[in-house]
Amino acid sequence: MRKDGFYMPVRVICEDDAVRKSAALLKKLGRKALIVTGRHSADACGVYADLCAALEEGGIASCRFSAVEPNPSVETILQAREFGLAEGADFVIGAGGGSPMDAAKAIALMIRHAEKGAEYLYQSGQDASALPVVCIPTTCGTGSEVTGVSVLTSEQLGTKKSIPYKIFPDLALIDGKYLMSADRASLCNTGFDALAHLYESYINSSATPLSRMIAEDGMRAWKDNLPILLGRRDLDAESAENLMRSAMLGGMAIAHTGTSLPHALSYALTYNYAVPHGQAVCFFMTGYLEAADAFGARRALELSGFENASAFGEAYRQCCHLPDLPEETVRKTMDAQIRALASDKAKCAKAPFPVDQDVLRKIVYRSYEA
Repeated sequence: MRKDGFYMPVRVICEDDAVRKSAALLKKLGRKALIVTGRHSADACGVYADLCAALEEGGIASCRFSAVEPNPSVETILQAREFGLAEGADFVIGAGGGSPMDAAKAIALMIRHAEKGAEYLYQSGQDASALPVVCIPTTCGTGSEVTGVSVLTSEQLGTKKSIPYKIFPDLALIDGKYLMSADRASLCNTGFDALAHLYESYINSSATPLSRMIAEDGMRAWKDNLPILLGRRDLDAESAENLMRSAMLGGMAIAHTGTSLPHALSYALTYNYAVPHGQAVCFFMTGYLEAADAFGARRALELSGFENASAFGEAYRQCCHLPDLPEETVRKTMDAQIRALASDKAKCAKAPFPVDQDVLRKIVYRSYEA
């Protein structure tokens, strides 16, 4: 029998008013919550008000750090750590898109290790214990609510990079209503990020029957909502729930397999040119799907509603638009990224086909073709 297995230790609750109904669960995690959000979206979508009501019902004190930027920096993590220590917080709640949720995990790690400096975030083999973490997604892309991953921007390293610790949330609270205030650009950029997770986990040398089963369910859910991303149908409550579901399933799948080449390539566009994450990842997806045609790509495209990789690329261009970056502008940056990635044997091994610099160049520059 082929070896199989799956590990996803997060307690997940998906339902209407999940946050307001979870006061008793939150109370079990601590006496004072550090709520980590971006500057505006948590208020606009209503999740902060719901959190305050649930915490008040549970008799839990709270404080809020609302300065998490897109692609959170190491410096922001340390600022939030000092704020949380001063406030006496004993658990952390990340509410928002991937940035606040990823930040919450890193902050929980650094509060636990209050004596450590910034270098601890990227030291392998260290103690990964952290304060309890709750994640509440308000976008439909990252899946961070069910992964142990925290991706930060490091000026010292000159890139975005995952920290080497696996910090799974204790609790994920998922409610589609938080998507209802999102604009189409946000839905598209995060929705395509979710699809990238599903594709990269499915077309992955670490994939197993169980992880592929989860990814397939996610792709089916994603397919039903493509007309919304294309602007052909309005978002409704059922569709919002399905988009959140596909993002969650994508997170579960990559929690098992890790991501592959498009994610590794994308960080150069995001770090150097501020291209939104989902847009940056899927910029390289057409080439990856074509390179992986014999390794599950055809099945993945069929499940998610595309006839072939070119059809995916056309939908991506309609929904997210190509970054306004002429090829000559990014060639130097991406050529350096190609060389670095080609030498990263562990990351290249995630692709289920041989990878060298020529293969990576075809993947990178495919999106500039007509």
